[in-house]
Amino acid sequence: MKPSALLAAVALALAAPAFAQDLAEISLADPRQEAQAVALMDSIRCVVCQGQPVSGSNASLAGDMRRLIRERIAAGDKPEDVRAMLVSKYGDWVSFKPVVKPATLPLWIVPLLALLGGVWLVSRRVRLGRG
Repeated sequence: MKPSALLAAVALALAAPAFAQDLAEISLADPRQEAQAVALMDSIRCVVCQGQPVSGSNASLAGDMRRLIRERIAAGDKPEDVRAMLVSKYGDWVSFKPVVKPATLPLWIVPLLALLGGVWLVSRRVRLGRG
């Protein structure tokens, strides 16, 4: 192999990562698919940060999840299929919009009970204050 060809091959190998498209941070070419991917990323919880959606997290796992979401949407998967895959991998907790089923019932009932308990405490405090 000629030295110039070898040099060109080495330069191409070293430059290849710079030209690779990182779907964790680069938007999809199709605006409709990108909108679907971003909406899904906004509704999926980062399993590292726990309170942030993967769209706003700097954790490397969140980047991997963003990449996976964009890859699956670009491949033609529906957002709900991608959500189902992520839920099957990480559990119901990963979704900011969990489905109602017996296992997730506490996620729906506990906030309602806390709200009712707060209203009861405030009303009791108001009644005692008047008495």
